[in-house]
Amino acid sequence: MENKESRPVHTIKRRGIYILPSMFTLLGLLCGFYSLVSSIQGNYEHAAWGIIIAAIFDMLDGRVARLLNAETAFGAELDSLADMMSFGVAPAVLVYLWALTPFEKLGWLASFLIVAGSALRLARFNVQLASQDKRYFQGLPTPALALMMASGVLFHNSFNAEPTGIIWLVLSVVLAWLLVSNVRFFSGKNIDLKQKRPFAMLVMLLAAVVVLVLDPQTVLFPVFLGYCMHGPVLSVWQGQQTARLRLKKRLARAKKKEATKDDADTEIKQGANKQGTDEDGKS
Repeated sequence: MENKESRPVHTIKRRGIYILPSMFTLLGLLCGFYSLVSSIQGNYEHAAWGIIIAAIFDMLDGRVARLLNAETAFGAELDSLADMMSFGVAPAVLVYLWALTPFEKLGWLASFLIVAGSALRLARFNVQLASQDKRYFQGLPTPALALMMASGVLFHNSFNAEPTGIIWLVLSVVLAWLLVSNVRFFSGKNIDLKQKRPFAMLVMLLAAVVVLVLDPQTVLFPVFLGYCMHGPVLSVWQGQQTARLRLKKRLARAKKKEATKDDADTEIKQGANKQGTDEDGKS
């Protein structure tokens, strides 16, 4: 009779997904799709709020996944696909129908640049995720572009103003280029919320929240526009700092080389003088 204890035990690894982070991602995707439908229906304010709420869910799904130690390759791919809809396609359609339709073909081509730039940006981010500096984003993040577009719509609606098409055409092209550029933007991922901070920082955060709640339609646009602009400014500043550092190193090497040459000349002169003194002594 065969001994049951001697039989090999085969274990089956159960496959599955983490529900909570994936639900936040899908809710963000739902908001992005709602924004797209609202844009087609001509309800641009609702479309803008759909993008903003999608950005909130996008922020939450990553935080929840890290908090629960539930980060998976499936979640990362799902998040990228949702971002493509919410922060690539939805803002491109919104800005086209809202401001760029008078330009006809040029308008939808500018919108397509946003879609293409978002796809390239997300693909590059996924490939370079392991080697990226967590302090910075390489290229403008897609949520930042989408939030800038959405807050711009709300900003104009708060003043009952019509968009200036040429400005948004240029902004669309510039922001699409920033998506695929090597311009660095602060990520904020290195901020440790567990560390103790000065009491004044809490007061400042509270004041910022109060201002935001009082008039979000007016406040959000300058904030996100400033974020989109800080990247090029930061790159120029860092480039100048690097150039100054290189110049200092070059000058230091030149001084060192000159000092070495002077020392060598001094040694040659001292040797010549010593030789001349010896010859005089012999004579």
